[in-house]
Amino acid sequence: MATHYVLKKRKNPNLLTLIIPCYNEEKVIPYLKESLKQILPQIPSQVEILLVNDGSSDTTIEELIKWSQEEKRVKILSFARNFGHQIAVTAGMDFALGDAIVIMDADLQDPPEVILEMLAKYRDGYDVVYGKREERVGESFFKLATAWLFYRLMKVLVHKDLPLDSGDFRLISRNCLDAIKLMREKHRFLRGMGAWVGFPQTPVIYKRAARAAGETKYPLRKMLTLAMNAAISFSPLPLRLSLSLGFVIAFVGFVVGLTAVVKAWMHYSGLYPDLVYNPGWATIVALLCIIGGSILISIGILGEYIARIFEEVKGRPLYVVESTFNMEQTKRKK
Repeated sequence: MATHYVLKKRKNPNLLTLIIPCYNEEKVIPYLKESLKQILPQIPSQVEILLVNDGSSDTTIEELIKWSQEEKRVKILSFARNFGHQIAVTAGMDFALGDAIVIMDADLQDPPEVILEMLAKYRDGYDVVYGKREERVGESFFKLATAWLFYRLMKVLVHKDLPLDSGDFRLISRNCLDAIKLMREKHRFLRGMGAWVGFPQTPVIYKRAARAAGETKYPLRKMLTLAMNAAISFSPLPLRLSLSLGFVIAFVGFVVGLTAVVKAWMHYSGLYPDLVYNPGWATIVALLCIIGGSILISIGILGEYIARIFEEVKGRPLYVVESTFNMEQTKRKK
């Protein structure tokens, strides 16, 4: 049962931080810049634009620097290498100065105009306002099908309150942001972390557009990696499934063995002398393969958990910043 909250009306945030991770987005930056120029005057708050260059191998950083030279409110964090989308967003959260933040991608698939609707929900008292996609333009049937399956699988594995058909595009209040920032695990699934901390949350419905330019940065391989990280980082369910698999295999083995014994007894006792009984190797080989495979799967799942423990205990930083631009102030004033 969902937690009941008493919502309190509030004003717009004095400062709103837009966190935009960028990885090889040189073709998109001009479109992003123009789109934000159109929408920012309509936002009833001061806005800082925090662009995180996630170790791009193209000229993304040059495009971002030009933009920051034109507008002081455009700030840049540039990583020493590629650390991944979730880490790039985390860095933006760490350096954001706003009373609220909006996480959005640079490709304009999540339209900036929706920010105005998010702010209206923020004024109503919600701490998290996430974009819920009712339509995804320009994507293949395979992409749509895998995305549909991904979100429903994550709801089972990660958290019961994880919203369906919702990405990282969302507004987060300072209170909720500070709670999320306390969670420093290395294998991150920010949507799940947002669901875990709680706070009043609500969706805004929108149509997801096609990319303004360039290619998707979330192919099937990365989606599968994100799903695995989310499942293992947030849930012991894979371990429990491997235990259940062990019980199922043991039961199947017991049934097959019992069947073989009964058949042999019925054949040799003369009760059913015509009963075909072939004490061949096929059954044994099949059972060995099933049992061996289930053991290896269970060991692999256990190994993934141990590997994550190993990564955590090393205590390395989540990211390394190579350079910053327009980042004179890095601490938020209380």
